[in-house]
Amino acid sequence: MFLSNRRVPFIKRPLRLGDSSLSGFSLVEVMVASCVLMVGLGGTVLTVKNSLTTISHARHLGTASQIMQSELERLRLRNWAQLQALQDSGDSTVTTTEAPRGSRLTCTRQIRDLRDGLKEITIEARWGGTTDRPHTARLVTRYARSGLNDYFYTSH
Repeated sequence: MFLSNRRVPFIKRPLRLGDSSLSGFSLVEVMVASCVLMVGLGGTVLTVKNSLTTISHARHLGTASQIMQSELERLRLRNWAQLQALQDSGDSTVTTTEAPRGSRLTCTRQIRDLRDGLKEITIEARWGGTTDRPHTARLVTRYARSGLNDYFYTSH
């Protein structure tokens, strides 16, 4: 017999269970793939959450640093008698008008005598983070009768 170039029409066969040429994914394979996908998505969501927390902390720390630096510059403009009067008044509040709305940023100031002619000024900012964990930034400087020496900045 001679083979011709004619095409043989496709014959549809009924589907049978276990036919390897027509089988798809099994239920176990779909479940394993779903679990792997969920673990990947869960890790992504956790990473995004942690990065937003870090951004919020950095924003508050930047704001606190600006407020403390502004207060330090205001104190720097005072003479010794004005600084002594501020210490004697016991007023330790620092205005936080530069703080963003909704932030629970508070700032305090403490002035104490180290020795005759030398004062230590501590400006401290506190705020609650997104996890309500308290954060603190502190600026410490020494003020001599002849003017401001230097400042030390620490963050906790």
